[in-house]
Parts: sequence; C-alpha cells; structure tokens
Amino acid sequence: MAKDEAAKDGETDKDAIKVELGKGEDDFYQRLRKKVIKWARSKEGRESRWSDYVLVAPDLFHLLCRLALDRDVPMREKAKLAGAIAYFISPIDILPEALVGPIGLLDDIALAAYVLNSIITATDPKTVQRHWAGDQDILVLVKGILDRADEMIGRGVIDKLARLTGSGKDKEVEVEGKVKDDSKVVKPDVKEG
Repeated sequence: MAKDEAAKDGETDKDAIKVELGKGEDDFYQRLRKKVIKWARSKEGRESRWSDYVLVAPDLFHLLCRLALDRDVPMREKAKLAGAIAYFISPIDILPEALVGPIGLLDDIALAAYVLNSIITATDPKTVQRHWAGDQDILVLVKGILDRADEMIGRGVIDKLARLTGSGKDKEVEVEGKVKDDSKVVKPDVKEG
C-alpha cells in the first residue's frame, strides 16, 4: 500500500507498509485473492473443510514476497522464499490449480508453511510477524498448517515439497500460551454480494 493510499485509509506513515511488492507480484496477489474469495463463496468452497486454509493463500504469498525483501532474513532463507514464491506463481506444480481449482493451493500453502517455519526458527519470529497482514497469529497459523499438512495433501507430497526447498518439519514453531484449537484459521470476510 502506498503512503497516499494509506493516508486515505486513515493510516499514518508509521502504519504504511515499508516494503512494497513489485507490480507483477501485486497483480498475482490481487488475481489470487479474487479467485479464492469467489471460490469460497461457491458451493464447493463453502462445503470444503479446507476453505479456511485456501482463504489465507493470498496473504501467505504476500508474506513470502515481503520477507524476500527483508534485510533481516538470511540469504539461505531467501533462496527458500524465492522457491516458494516461484512455486505459488507457477501453473505447473504437484496440485495444479488449473486442473483442480483453488483447492490446488493446498500444496502451495503447505510449502509456504514449511518455508515460514524455517525462517521463524532461523531468525527472530518477530521478523515474520511484522510483515504478516492477516488477521490471525501467523505463528499459530503456520503450526496449524504443519500439524495438518499430511491430512491436507498427503505424506508423499509433503516429502516432495520438503526436498524442493530443503525445509522440513524438523524443528516446529513454538507457540507461547495455550491455543484452544490451532487447526482453525480465522476466515477473511467473504460476504455474499
């Protein structure tokens, strides 16, 4: 969001996003967001047990892009981020969205969670938190995705994704305090209209 846009929305310069997405990434983000919201409103989306996760895919993509530009993220982790960003954008992946629709984002989401887990454990978790634009706690979200990844996309797919990035579930995100149900995701607003 540019400073002018932030001011229109009542935000101060301090609240404005410090790292801008490039035009191509921003266009992809907007298209992805529209596609996911449209799907979530459909009968298939409303009935899917994975719709909560699919709805956060655009925000996860946005987070990956912002972290790739953050100076506090080590180069080794940036290489993983670049791979995850390319995987999101690529029409050819393990669960291609072109063939299975937005539910095909589940592998992208799992990969994003593995890469984010790697960054969270390699750096200060606040680095990831300060770039997160979503409504829920990103640490809880990543842990919830990792906990359900096998169920979401299958162990074989998880292993392939982990090999692609050199990321794994070796050391998981630690979430402070008790979480009632960390497998639930706060849904973005998808009102009928």
